[in-house]
Amino acid sequence: MDGIVIIGAGECGTRAAFTLREAGYSGSVTLVGSEPHLPYERPPLSKPMNGAVQMKLICAAEALEAAGIDYLAGLSASKLNADAGTVTLSDGRVLRFEKLLLATGARPRRLTCAGAELALDLRTHADAEAIFSSVAAGLRVAVIGGGLIGMELASVLRGKDAAVNVIEAAPKPLGRAVPQRFAEKLHARHVAEGVRFHLDRGVVAIGDEGVTLTDGSMVPADLVVSAIGVLPETTLAEAAGLATGNGIQTDACLRTSAPNVFAAGDCAAVAQPGGGLIRYESWRNARTQAETAARNMAGAAETFTAIPWFWSDQYDLGLQVAGLPKPAHQRVLRSAAGGELEFYLDDGRLVAAAGLGIGNSLAKEIKLAEMLIAAAASPDPAALTDPGVNLKTLLKSARAETFTCR
Repeated sequence: MDGIVIIGAGECGTRAAFTLREAGYSGSVTLVGSEPHLPYERPPLSKPMNGAVQMKLICAAEALEAAGIDYLAGLSASKLNADAGTVTLSDGRVLRFEKLLLATGARPRRLTCAGAELALDLRTHADAEAIFSSVAAGLRVAVIGGGLIGMELASVLRGKDAAVNVIEAAPKPLGRAVPQRFAEKLHARHVAEGVRFHLDRGVVAIGDEGVTLTDGSMVPADLVVSAIGVLPETTLAEAAGLATGNGIQTDACLRTSAPNVFAAGDCAAVAQPGGGLIRYESWRNARTQAETAARNMAGAAETFTAIPWFWSDQYDLGLQVAGLPKPAHQRVLRSAAGGELEFYLDDGRLVAAAGLGIGNSLAKEIKLAEMLIAAAASPDPAALTDPGVNLKTLLKSARAETFTCR
């Protein structure tokens, strides 16, 4: 038995390594990470503390050693042979494996305009250092991309008194993942904070003076950051002949088209019960898929069924979204202390919920909403609307009905 090799030492890969031990796996576990650091969390990178970029470690070196996890830092995988059960690393060594987990994550989507190389990305600790080391009051920053990362970055930069321009090719920011009502509220808050928006315009070129847009206008900038999304890192899997599309394709147990290779996290496109594949990009998804994949590599046969969830902090506002809200869903609004909630019903069943409020004030309500979604509850819309009706009461009723039906 050659043990288990994990390619990618982010949240997903590292959590998978520890879960293998928690599941009782006693074989060798090798964790391969492309960066020279110990594994660290990415979300804090966009939130400097006292002017310094945070490196919040996922684990200490002592924890890896105590768990018997062999951590190979600063290395990447250059070739995978699933049939032979081998993976070649960038330093030339070849590792044999019984099973392998691809937790390769995602890479920044690249601009294709003239001068694209002048724009910085925000994905790694080194990226964050490059951006925030030069930020000072009055610095002119152009953020290309009005999605979650771009808008979060804009809020941090305004907190440092930088002059921020957000350039977005779509007619409005936050149009892809955020419910419209909350996207509009966040957009308005950014405008109130002094962020200037250039919407429905693309980028023609980036130069020393700034960014030239498709309408011929120029956005002056001392610093340009590209935040136009990410692409799943599938290079290794594609070269190995694994099935790929919008990610490395897996079944519901996170097994790829090669029976001894699994994939999880931002790189994985997971088969759904009703057909099709979905790829999720979130910190929680990375953890939960890692745990499922690890237990399955250790001998279980679990299906991945977690409810999608993500959060975003912008200024003093916290956004949380559970489930997958769709325009066709019945929308129910509910006011709450410090913010408001939206619930989404599909044929009477609660399938998604979102909240926007001060800080983490709505975390409890979103957690209860997740439990209602998991219970396949069909709550009365009037009860969802009424702030006086405790969601915990609705959850108890839903669980009681389920028990009675059984």
